[in-house]
Amino acid sequence: MASYLRTYSIKAILAGFGFILFFSTEGYSQFNYDEEKVPEFALPKLLTSERGHAVNSVDNWVNIRRPELVSLFEEHIYGKTPPTNFKVGYKVRNLESDGLPSNATAKEVIVTFSKGRDKLEMNILIFLPKKSNKPTPLFVGLNFHGNQVVSQDKSITLTKNYVINSGKLGVKDNKAEESSRGIRSERWPVEDIIKRGYGLATIHCGDLDPDFDDDFKNGIHRLMDKSAIKKTSTIATWAWGLSRALDYFEKDVQIDHTKVTVVGHSRLGKAALWAGATDQRFAIVISNDSGCGGATLSKRQFGETVARINTSFPHWFNSKFKEYNNNEAALPIDQHMLIALMAPRPVYVASAQDDKWADPRGEYLSIYHSGKAYSLFNAGSFESINSPEVNTPRINGKLGYHMRTGVHDITKYDWERFMDFADIHFK
Repeated sequence: MASYLRTYSIKAILAGFGFILFFSTEGYSQFNYDEEKVPEFALPKLLTSERGHAVNSVDNWVNIRRPELVSLFEEHIYGKTPPTNFKVGYKVRNLESDGLPSNATAKEVIVTFSKGRDKLEMNILIFLPKKSNKPTPLFVGLNFHGNQVVSQDKSITLTKNYVINSGKLGVKDNKAEESSRGIRSERWPVEDIIKRGYGLATIHCGDLDPDFDDDFKNGIHRLMDKSAIKKTSTIATWAWGLSRALDYFEKDVQIDHTKVTVVGHSRLGKAALWAGATDQRFAIVISNDSGCGGATLSKRQFGETVARINTSFPHWFNSKFKEYNNNEAALPIDQHMLIALMAPRPVYVASAQDDKWADPRGEYLSIYHSGKAYSLFNAGSFESINSPEVNTPRINGKLGYHMRTGVHDITKYDWERFMDFADIHFK
């Protein structure tokens, strides 16, 4: 992306990246891709309580600092996750088709949330090893365009919910078409994941909340009280859906629910991080190219900034976050604190060398500075503030990071590193 973008009142579709930017201001806006132009900033102190007391023990972290940070992120960025006071039902449908990977079985789990006469359905697509005599550890993540994009298997239900328009992805008028089947299979290497002894589950993010600014009138918000709607956000809603999927995994004897890894790419990486922060049942948390509001430090003002993301996607975060547009210095928190909320569970952050928009350097610095919390648990930290070389993963204890060559995407290389990391902690 160029350093300067002419920002008319039009849509700019980044088809290869899987997201849409809505530019609503006129004139020129400059995006900083120069490290020398990163402003001087001071990170909020991770191990100092809101009362100014040092946090120097696991007990202090668990009972004082961690709850403080969760509340701060709810107040200033993500808002509250939706409530769980819905009637929940499950319907399992086993899939049988020649289009499935030869080493896998597949099923759809339709989760129905209802309140009175209103209801919402979330479809979990699950792949598990065909030959397994014990519960399987699982990766779970949201997808952008419907479960059918993961595989060409025609027995997978074609989503009827809102999908971002893109001709290359088999979408027309925000509806998925048959041509979308398997269009994103390279992002979901099911056969390779099964070979490594893991299962895979995915959910269309549009099942939970459509990815456009509709003033929270659709998705699960239709079932919520107005007072609760005002306190939430789309990212928080997506994270909530991942936790509700975990509720089901706890009931499925084929799945080892104690070894579920939540993973997300781009905006869905932001949701994966918040899901891992708010739900400690997730055993491992993985962020891939999640950028601003995800893994990268907001105060660096590099690539996508708080102002740009709030202008382009006003529904992703809560209204309070907009007060920090061009005002990152006033933020009382930053994303190293979000990553620290996973402690002492394993967390992995992945970046791409050419994805300047997501700020790879800022993503590394976040996981580096989160290490102070991990050190309380003797769970490892990165010794060097310098980012590792490209395609050279860095793992120390419960922390993992890599920056691969290439652009904003999730690739086979990324998945191989994620599974290597899971092997360390699960096997």
